[in-house]
Amino acid sequence: MKISDALLLKLNKIEARYGEIGDSLSKPEILSNQEQFRALSKEHSDLMPIVEKYAEYKRHKSDLEDCNSIIATEADAEMKSLARQEADELREALERDVEEIKLAMLPKDPNENNNVIMEIRAGAGGDEASLFGTELMKMYRHFADANRWKIEEVNMNYTELGGAKELVFMITGKGVYGKLKYESGVHRVQRVPETESQGRVHTSTVTVAVLPEAQDVEINLNENDIKVDTYRSGGAGGQHVNKTESAIRMTHLPTGIVVECQDERSQIKNREKALKVLKSRIYDYYQSQAQKEYAENRRAQVGTGDRSERIRTYNFPQGRVTDHRIGLTLYSLDKFMLGEMDEMISALQIAVQNKMLENIE
Repeated sequence: MKISDALLLKLNKIEARYGEIGDSLSKPEILSNQEQFRALSKEHSDLMPIVEKYAEYKRHKSDLEDCNSIIATEADAEMKSLARQEADELREALERDVEEIKLAMLPKDPNENNNVIMEIRAGAGGDEASLFGTELMKMYRHFADANRWKIEEVNMNYTELGGAKELVFMITGKGVYGKLKYESGVHRVQRVPETESQGRVHTSTVTVAVLPEAQDVEINLNENDIKVDTYRSGGAGGQHVNKTESAIRMTHLPTGIVVECQDERSQIKNREKALKVLKSRIYDYYQSQAQKEYAENRRAQVGTGDRSERIRTYNFPQGRVTDHRIGLTLYSLDKFMLGEMDEMISALQIAVQNKMLENIE
């Protein structure tokens, strides 16, 4: 399989850049500058898989040319037969090489392995929407348990009926953002509410936001830009509730972003959690602003993460869950709500990968 001229040009530039960085990493002025050394080392490491796959492609291509030469010039029938057999194997290898090169060239999400801040909020549908919000929370708990991730509650704001006005929580573990980033958007539920006497199906919505936890190296906050208020916790908590001002409200003055945390009894722990959420929301805010310049590229991918985008419908009467971005319907809603989401998430990841592969050349 032949690589296109456009892709070949990219690969030759990558190969040249890889060689330049290798030479630079041995220079004294680079070795003495730790920040520059780390940056070049990371770039070198990122390019290595592409360069190695390209070298393998060139070896197979050279071997195939040798086989074709033998087939064209060799008089011995047995030698011709062996060359043809090897040529067939090399053509298959070249096809694999090209696909592997393209996969290696796909841009990596720098947040792929980050922990996440998840936010679930009731949308249209009143009590039914808030009740479904708590069910989504349970669904993500099941999924987190299956992946051996840890959930920490930050701000859980429930209604009197046990529904959710707003649920903010952290999920920590390996590869969390990589799997959950496609959950951002509007989740629609269609079912008969328990309070519906006529048996009519109602439609309600819940919004989900998935933010990668911002690392300290990614965002630096000026303490003067943050207003911190303390207040007494509300909700369950026995004697502790309304006795101490342990709850924290942080306001980032330049953006107006507000974060509350009242989950912990300790004001210090609430402050730590609130700051993590605040950093992640600010990181997401500025990242979203920057990505507006690349709106066309974002539309080309599956799921922009736009919180106004309806991404999924949970239809209880028919027992189905449909993801509208890729048109996939699973008739296993009961299992899905118990956290068996891998089939859907894998399909989303593959769809995104295929979209990106289309743009490689």
